[in-house]
Amino acid sequence: MPKHLILCDCLGSQTIDAEALGRATGLTCSRVHTALCTREIAAAAKAIETGDVVIACGQEAARFAELAVDLGQPEPLCVDIRDRAGWSDDTPAAPKMAALVAEALVPAPQAKSVDVISDGTCLIIGRGSVAFPAAERLANTLAVTVLLTEDEELPTSRDFEIVRGTLKSATGTLGSFALQLDALSQMEPGGRGGYGFGTPRDKAETSCAIILDLSGNPPLFPAHEKRDGYLRADPGDPNAVAAVVFEAAQHIGTFEKPLHVAVEAQLCAHSRAGQTGCTRCLDACPTGAIQPDGDHVAVDPLICAGCGACSSLCPSGAITYDAPQVAFDLRRMQVMAETYISASGSAPRLLVHDDGHGVEMIALAARFGRGLPGDMLPLSVGALAGFGHAEMLAALALGFASVDVLTSPKSDLDTISREFELASAMGGKGRIRLLDVGDPEALSGKLYSTEAKTTGTDHVLPLGSRRQVARLAAKALMPDVMHPVPLPVGAPYGAVLVDTDACTLCLSCASLCPSGALGDNPDKPQLRFQEDACLQCGICATICPERAITLEPRFNPADTALAQVVLHEEEPFECIECGKPFGVKSTVEKIMEKLAGKHAMFAEGGAGRLIQMCDDCRIRAQYHSEANPLTGGDRPRPRTTDDYLSKRRDH
Repeated sequence: MPKHLILCDCLGSQTIDAEALGRATGLTCSRVHTALCTREIAAAAKAIETGDVVIACGQEAARFAELAVDLGQPEPLCVDIRDRAGWSDDTPAAPKMAALVAEALVPAPQAKSVDVISDGTCLIIGRGSVAFPAAERLANTLAVTVLLTEDEELPTSRDFEIVRGTLKSATGTLGSFALQLDALSQMEPGGRGGYGFGTPRDKAETSCAIILDLSGNPPLFPAHEKRDGYLRADPGDPNAVAAVVFEAAQHIGTFEKPLHVAVEAQLCAHSRAGQTGCTRCLDACPTGAIQPDGDHVAVDPLICAGCGACSSLCPSGAITYDAPQVAFDLRRMQVMAETYISASGSAPRLLVHDDGHGVEMIALAARFGRGLPGDMLPLSVGALAGFGHAEMLAALALGFASVDVLTSPKSDLDTISREFELASAMGGKGRIRLLDVGDPEALSGKLYSTEAKTTGTDHVLPLGSRRQVARLAAKALMPDVMHPVPLPVGAPYGAVLVDTDACTLCLSCASLCPSGALGDNPDKPQLRFQEDACLQCGICATICPERAITLEPRFNPADTALAQVVLHEEEPFECIECGKPFGVKSTVEKIMEKLAGKHAMFAEGGAGRLIQMCDDCRIRAQYHSEANPLTGGDRPRPRTTDDYLSKRRDH
């Protein structure tokens, strides 16, 4: 059954062209209601009962969901076209509304998650004056232990345990924290008078499901606000303490932890043969969820907070954002651009924002200010740092005239700025902006002050990995550029430069290159390079014994980047026995020159000749030589029973 679009102008505060929306979206539109969530709620109920509907109202989504439950119908899809389009100083809004509705209809992939179980064991850290009242409030809900940071008078209550000691380390997350303490002593509840403590012991280990840190000391974890199950408050702020105590009481039971990223270990370029290469994800991860794991890296899904920085920065695609997948956001942008261009005939602009701060900024700008320009299409993403250079370039290549990224106070500005600079250098200069504004009116001012362009880049279909999408989009944005473009330091695209005077063609770089960008020629001494495959991980430069390799960050849009080129080649040495070419002539001659006259075995006719032979001839020469290392003495005769008896008779 085709979807029906149920419209409401929110007490006449916006103008909706139902006919234009129907043409642009292909949906059957209702009449334009005025108070669908109140006086005309019966019309909403009738529409929900009749089948698969889309309600053009985001503010009252919860009310319509409850109505659907009461009617025994599936929850309707609710789309906000008011704050993002209808409440705007720009008119008409129909093309933009159509684009927003079409984007909402893109089917989202199934979310992946894992169950996390918290048994309610809670460790409260702090002074007794703060920790004891918090423990008393939580004791009926959680199994509480207080770790005292100072010596104080102990309460007589036995509703919770009390220990003291020095916390040396803490690892883990909600449901599975592991702690190590020194000088740990437990309260002894026996005896008359005040309670005391037992004998302290070092290297004590324990575990808990929740940590409530009221100590006022530095956090136990990096990016502590993103660590599930770790709650922290300033002990001098009673309101903050009360808030985290209330929150701690909710941390018991089974929870769904989203799996934010997917990892393909075989693509990782972290290290080879003990030599470190790419560390981009390790350096960027705020929570420490990514750790080295041999030649690759491993992501702890329970610690990962889903910021998306690793996905943006990974040069090989070993780590990809998976909640939702990158392809989903590309599809959303494609549908938005195509719908808007089809309805208006001009190119839209894209505003990328997070689903918290950005949504609130747009809502406030719409309710109390000018709202968004009519050609500015907002795209909400769960991980702003995950919207990297590939997505920025893809948006332009899909037909958007420009891309604005609205950051929030909690955004990873280092990663976003790095990706912005990279996208600008790869064809997006002047068409991509970072907006770091915290005032809705200032946001509208910046968006309205930018001159809108009527055309964008010719439509390009983004296919393949993020790396392939970025290359395809960059080529479309720079159609006339056929020479390499310099990129910022640390970019994941570039060339390998070889000092041919220093290179001995040992090919250690080719053997360890994780992406296969460097390779050899089995028929002759050659070092080959394919620029498109180079990740700029640096392993080749690190492993080179002659220090003959340097990296040049750049993007080559020409097709020559897809072909193999020879970086260095030399004449092969010809075997002195059979004439078969092998090895590198200059290297063999240099070895002979250094060994000449140094030892009798390398004199003419000696072992030195073996160095000048191919593998087959060398084996034959060694086998037939007097000092053949492959031969031994005569095989001893087996000892028989007669030998044994004969020896007995002789004695």
